[in-house]
Amino acid sequence: MSTRTGALDALVFGVDVQSGDIRGDAPSYALVIFDGESIERDVVSHRKLRRLIDDERPGIVATDNMYELASDKDALIRFLGQLPSETKLVQVTGDEQPEPLSRVAKRHGVPYDKQPMAEAEAAARLAASNVGYEVSAFTDTTEVKVARGRSTGGGGGFSEDRYTRRIHGAVKTTAREVESELDSAGLEYEKDVTEKYGGYANAVFEVEGRPAEIPVSEHRSGDTRIEIERMRRDGIEFRPLAKRRDHVLVGVDPGTTTAVAIVGLDGSVLDVYSTRTDDTAAVTEWIVERGRPVVVAADVTPMPNTVEKLRRSFDAAAWVPDSDLPVDEKQHRTRELAYDNDHERDALAAALSAYDDHEDQIDRIATKVPPEREVGPVVADVVAGDHSVESALAAREDDEGDDADTESSHDPRELTAEEKKIKRLEARVERLESHTEDLKDTIATKDEQLDEYERKLKAARSEQRTEARKRREVTRLERENDRLERELGDERERVEELEGKLERLKALWKLDHSNFADVSEKREGLVPVKIVEKFTTEAIVDADERFGLASGDVIMFRDATGAGRSTAERLAEIEPRLVLRQGGLSDASDEVLFNERVPVADAEKVTVQEVDELAVAREREVEAAIEQWDDWVDDRKRERNQQMVDRLISEHRASDRGES
Repeated sequence: MSTRTGALDALVFGVDVQSGDIRGDAPSYALVIFDGESIERDVVSHRKLRRLIDDERPGIVATDNMYELASDKDALIRFLGQLPSETKLVQVTGDEQPEPLSRVAKRHGVPYDKQPMAEAEAAARLAASNVGYEVSAFTDTTEVKVARGRSTGGGGGFSEDRYTRRIHGAVKTTAREVESELDSAGLEYEKDVTEKYGGYANAVFEVEGRPAEIPVSEHRSGDTRIEIERMRRDGIEFRPLAKRRDHVLVGVDPGTTTAVAIVGLDGSVLDVYSTRTDDTAAVTEWIVERGRPVVVAADVTPMPNTVEKLRRSFDAAAWVPDSDLPVDEKQHRTRELAYDNDHERDALAAALSAYDDHEDQIDRIATKVPPEREVGPVVADVVAGDHSVESALAAREDDEGDDADTESSHDPRELTAEEKKIKRLEARVERLESHTEDLKDTIATKDEQLDEYERKLKAARSEQRTEARKRREVTRLERENDRLERELGDERERVEELEGKLERLKALWKLDHSNFADVSEKREGLVPVKIVEKFTTEAIVDADERFGLASGDVIMFRDATGAGRSTAERLAEIEPRLVLRQGGLSDASDEVLFNERVPVADAEKVTVQEVDELAVAREREVEAAIEQWDDWVDDRKRERNQQMVDRLISEHRASDRGES
């Protein structure tokens, strides 16, 4: 046997009846153990098969007919209940109405032969590829019951009341421990408690999860016991291993950002996405997970090479418009749909336009397909394969007819009394022959030794697989840890930057509040200056948002040129104590600030010391600048008054000369 670690995370057992019958005596099974790479084959009894399942705990037990493992529905439910919690029973041929195994194997490209061992291998490979249905008689809800481990009728030297109180208290303590374990595991549950004298008589938890996911095990310990049982369904349920993949139309917009849209055969939008990082393989995988393309469409003509390669990989029909689709037409066609960007809009427009062109054809095909048949495969044959509807239906009927001739039905049936007797006699003959061979076989002891070595080898392989999974998990966690450390370093740098900014803002706040207790003597006689880069409305708003501009502030503009009337009015609304400027003011802004009595001075007249975004100036220089501005205002007013008097005298003289 191979000791190589398999490619699958769990083993797959493929099973088929080798001889005998489950309804008779001592059936034997062809068993194939598949780990994704290596194959092991054996012929085992029903009892040994069950022991191997318990020992190896495979992820899947695959068969072409579930009634080869159980004689009837009740026996099947018992079989399912005895499987390990992590093991699924999978019928690879379908659900209630299974197909012939030969047809399923052919459809998925799996080698098939009529021999039992070959059928078991085909079942294992199909299940490993997510083909088939899980057979389930239990829900994913598990009942965990904490109850008394002994009767409360009295015990030992305790009085009956003390004895009962102790037991109920132990049940309550154990129930709280179970609840804590469920909470730590993040499992959802409902709790039903029966309270009794001194604690609980029992506590029942209905947990959303399988027994393997629950961090509690069954046990009985003195006063308490824990019972775990999966909740039964009303009957047998079949759940597909893989999602159904319907036939669809695909629109693609290639480029730096690739967008793909999926539209169903009824014209409904199923999905849309765009990416700047995924390669062609990732895009293809995204499409495969959502359907089987019948048509691949583009919104430009000719079809881009990238889209053409994608179309050929699906063997789908191509659709392109007669000329590139105009933007307004694409906007109109997608006006009621949600999309994140123009690329997704273009992909949607291409897919929907392709559907518009094929809608009548799809409707005609649907009317000709019998109700019991799927429309999608026939549409694919007609649209992408250039077949007529009649020839496509005939070809599919022929395929199914050929397979039906070579495969017997999988539906279980009751054997007649004569058939049962024959089965029992055949089994008896086989048993006697086997017994005779065992008596003549001189190496029986060595066979037992080999079985022991085989079990040890399988245990070692299982441990090796576990170690390999642990190594992969450790590698993943190390990568995640590296990423988190990088993010932590980035956050620390950001915190340092913000702390520095906070300290600077604290310093500015202290300067703004003269009565702040921690202002040092060195800063007495200083006044804060708030610096704005340009004399524009945007710069003023930005400064107000960053560190605030308030009435009584000293504001300095590094570039005071270019301001208009509205900007000056915005500054005047703040009512600054003094405006320091570098560069000259425009006439309009100078007039507004003069009329609003906002003091203005050249920045050179006041000594400003800057630290990062903060700045301070000497109080006496600020007061001096304001006094100079007040003197300048008085002079300007006198000058304006003189000019007005001169103008009035001139106008009066001119009017006198006109009258004379």
